[in-house]
Amino acid sequence: MDNFRTPHTEKLHVVERFRMTNDGKELEAMIHVEDEAAFTTPWSAIQRWRRVEPGSLYERFCADSHTNFFNQDIDQIPEARTPDF
Repeated sequence: MDNFRTPHTEKLHVVERFRMTNDGKELEAMIHVEDEAAFTTPWSAIQRWRRVEPGSLYERFCADSHTNFFNQDIDQIPEARTPDF
């Protein structure tokens, strides 16, 4: 589900909604996640991307590359030092 390897089950239900905002200068993604077997409550997140002036693009090769795109930049699972409750 993410690079933190957040636990989830077969009951996972994710809704993503995308829209342009700020007169087309930003893209907004609203995410709502429900998984009653993994989380105590549904949760939501918003991510925004800003449009920038056109410039050079980074070229990425897929066919002949041995890069593992599914596990790149994996962050460790966060752990609390003390209970939250």
